[in-house]
Amino acid sequence: MHIERLGVHDSVSAVFPPERLREELSGAVADVRIVADADGIADCDAVVTFAHTDAFLDADLEWVHSIQAGVDRFPFDAFEAAGVALTNSTGIHDASVGEFAVGLMLSFARRLHAYVRAQRDQEWAHPAWDEPFTLAGEHLCVVGLGTLGRGIAERADALGMRVTGVRRSGEPTPHTEAVSAPEDLREAIADATFVALAVPLTDETEGLIGREELAAMREDAYLLNVARGPVVVEDELIDALRDGEIAGAGLDVFETEPLPEESPLWDFEEVVVTPHRAAATRDYYRDIADLVGENLERAAAGRELTNRVV
Repeated sequence: MHIERLGVHDSVSAVFPPERLREELSGAVADVRIVADADGIADCDAVVTFAHTDAFLDADLEWVHSIQAGVDRFPFDAFEAAGVALTNSTGIHDASVGEFAVGLMLSFARRLHAYVRAQRDQEWAHPAWDEPFTLAGEHLCVVGLGTLGRGIAERADALGMRVTGVRRSGEPTPHTEAVSAPEDLREAIADATFVALAVPLTDETEGLIGREELAAMREDAYLLNVARGPVVVEDELIDALRDGEIAGAGLDVFETEPLPEESPLWDFEEVVVTPHRAAATRDYYRDIADLVGENLERAAAGRELTNRVV
């Protein structure tokens, strides 16, 4: 694979300015340019992108890199048929997503979201005496123990939480005292104060958390979703929140994004809604540049690309 012209697709502006990534990669390849769907893609050998467009398959590209870990939006079969390599950015979000998930747990435990709401309303309001608690000793179950899940587990363990997990293989991982297989999911989450979802979106994980799984959780438990929206059956989550089957939820991803204005999720006091930014950090473009730069070196040497999914 010989890459002389690298395009930075303007869809990356959803996360960071395309110019920042272009500048960071300027020494890694002879020609780095910002491209759009109808402009410039056909003149490139490879493209770094946030979104998928069929223009990638119509052009004579050798390689497309997704700046996200999730690549469920990309048509794998079409990429394979066109002979276009597809890589993702798994492995770089452990710290950012791990801190974000811990931040959500701290918000619920220390009532920070309630204080922010009271400040907005200029209210000097105290929570009930038994509402605040500390994370130390509380049980967190992390569903999915890849890069994201391990990042969450490591930081929760450092705060003194009891951390368990659910993993496809069921094999132990660092910072978890017990790991269950997916068929034991309901039993694994039944005793947890927090259930954090960190799985990729696949046929197996779509709708993974629905009515029965929510019913298996404690009434004082919180669901955290930093994975993908369709991993949770949203209507059934809303029902569980209305019926008091769980205490609340911290949600960074949704079935429809942006979250529609009419969604009931906006209105629950014990739901924190964030706009799919768990991985966001000011150094995101540098992390992407490091990963793309490594793969440019691998391509020049005829070696297999890191994080290749197609």
